[in-house]
Amino acid sequence: MEHGLLWLPLLAAFFWLAWQGSQEYQKIEAYRTWAEQFDKAKYDIYAVLGQKGNSITWGKPTPKGPIKLETFSLAHVQQIRLLIDEKTVDMQQIPEKGRTIELEFVFPAANSVRVPFTEIPLAAEWGKYLQSQLNQ
Repeated sequence: MEHGLLWLPLLAAFFWLAWQGSQEYQKIEAYRTWAEQFDKAKYDIYAVLGQKGNSITWGKPTPKGPIKLETFSLAHVQQIRLLIDEKTVDMQQIPEKGRTIELEFVFPAANSVRVPFTEIPLAAEWGKYLQSQLNQ
């Protein structure tokens, strides 16, 4: 009886981890279907991002598909900045660590869109790529 009670929390943790894995798998599958419409797309736990021509669409991943989708045109973007811990950094000389990582799309009307990332190198590569598209 005592041994069974000791294993009960471990069993609960196992089921919770299995459920979490299932949720993440559903998010990835929903993203895969959503991403087919774009020329280039990215997925991470914070945001999905897709580019088709000059249009950028981003939103939050969920098991049922991305939500809170926003779309804007690169033609209206004035500047693209990489923000690490709320500070602008050079995309050619990226730091190794940071708590918050975002690509900021600055528009002429002084408003901006910030897309969160989990990895600094991934954000920098997207920033460089989109910057090259912006300069064409």
